[in-house]
Amino acid sequence: MSPRNSFAEARRTRERIVARGIAIASVDGLEGLTIGRLATDLGMSKAGVLGHFGTKEALQLATLDGAAAAFARLVWEPAAHEEPGLPRLRAVCARWTGYLEAGREIFPGGCFFTTASVEFDARDGHVRDAVARLLRVWRGRLAAEVRTAVAAGDLPPDTDPEQLVYELLGLHMALNQETQLFADPSGAATRTRRAVDRLLAHPPRRA
Repeated sequence: MSPRNSFAEARRTRERIVARGIAIASVDGLEGLTIGRLATDLGMSKAGVLGHFGTKEALQLATLDGAAAAFARLVWEPAAHEEPGLPRLRAVCARWTGYLEAGREIFPGGCFFTTASVEFDARDGHVRDAVARLLRVWRGRLAAEVRTAVAAGDLPPDTDPEQLVYELLGLHMALNQETQLFADPSGAATRTRRAVDRLLAHPPRRA
């Protein structure tokens, strides 16, 4: 096998491990992500799994990055073509709600980052720092769209971007809880959409 083919095969194997890790961690948390379980699920040896990451922490960090990339593909990228500001923010929220309502193929346990944040919020270490960093990036993206919407006159001039993002995050965390704990994805998604519509209501533009 040529070095190029060997590299491509190693990359595909790593991607398989990360994809399975995302599915496991979304249900059982990142601490439930063990080398032994992954090896069994993927028909690999423990050494084969460990060889791609070196440590459990490195595996957890790679899984976090993979989950962030999957979330971006499901929620951000489909809305990226929309006009910056309120149109894009509305599209992102629509995708975000839909992902929590029905996106079980990649994240069978619901919102990966809600699970990770609860699991690690009282801990120290690189994994906690990575969870916080990824959530700050997401908050920053949303806040940037809010500021663009305010500048365009699509949201009131006294809108506080950080407050609005805080409320949007709270709504979607509540949706995840209703979906996972109370098994009410449709009803909760409907309530979430109504609440988002109220938050993003804007006065008509002046002629």
